Amino acid sequence: MPDTLLTKAAPTERYGTEPPELPSEEGPAPFPRWMAAVLTAAAIYNLLWGTWVVARPDDWFEWTGLTPPRYPGIWQCVGMIVGVYGVGYAVAARNPLRHWPIVLVGLLGKILGPLGMLWGLRLPPDAPGRLPNSWLWMNLTNDFIWWVPFTIILYAAFKHANQPARLHTEFGSLQEAHTATYTQHGRSLHELSRDHHLLLVFLRHRGCTFCRETLAELHRQRERVERHATIVLVHMSQEDPATHAFFQQYGLGDHHRISDPECRLYRSYRLRRGGFADLFGRPVWWNGFRAAILHRHGIGRLEGDGFQMGGVFLVHNDRIVRSFQHSTAADRPDYCTLATA
Repeated sequence: MPDTLLTKAAPTERYGTEPPELPSEEGPAPFPRWMAAVLTAAAIYNLLWGTWVVARPDDWFEWTGLTPPRYPGIWQCVGMIVGVYGVGYAVAARNPLRHWPIVLVGLLGKILGPLGMLWGLRLPPDAPGRLPNSWLWMNLTNDFIWWVPFTIILYAAFKHANQPARLHTEFGSLQEAHTATYTQHGRSLHELSRDHHLLLVFLRHRGCTFCRETLAELHRQRERVERHATIVLVHMSQEDPATHAFFQQYGLGDHHRISDPECRLYRSYRLRRGGFADLFGRPVWWNGFRAAILHRHGIGRLEGDGFQMGGVFLVHNDRIVRSFQHSTAADRPDYCTLATA
């Protein structure tokens, strides 16, 4: 039996009969050029700041009205550490998505440093060892201005790392994809779509609370949907006993399923990967709270591409009759309406 499939994609109108063209995720550079520019600027800044502190350790104390330290070597050691960070940022600038651990360590230092400063400023102004408020200016240039770009770089690196590796060539057509794709019962999508209308439900990763909400809703509407179409679930997990138990707890263990960890079938249906607003926007947070807490679907561990968007397609004879593509992770179609189109 041929291997089960994989694919990636983008959404169309809320309802339609054809999937849209996917924007290409490949380009001349694997990351936006501004990321390299930011890290290069951070490298230059850290090297200059560190060199200044090592060469002239008393300057900052004198400028802020403090007596220079009795042992300047301690402060010079801080300058050395900051300068070494600059070397790391210069390396990370060559490929920020690959060298994200350097960016992560840098961001942690830029968060913990100001926290330590604020902890010291809680003391009364005349307390021994309290630093003056003017030292916060150092946090502005050393730390605060880098929070947003470093966070965006780490988000992009996480999204890049979650993208499934394309281990196979892409399918040339839906019929080719259907012919090569088999469910856990050994039936190909091509065969199934000739016998019945199929309601092809592309799920997000099974740890997603919205994936679980989808399965619960399909279970509730199962009898009405199956009067018109056969439900086929497409997921990104490996087909194993744990996966079967997961679907079984929603009363869908006997339904046709397709394991697609490489997302080849997702791509054949042009289902896109979501952006930040699609996955973490305000409506997603509220609906996520409702689904996870109020409806008790909970949240599980990430398994598959956490950025992959879902979709639902009514298919017959290897043709899309009607479709619904998610604009956010929280979107839900009316499955009965789709099945009876």
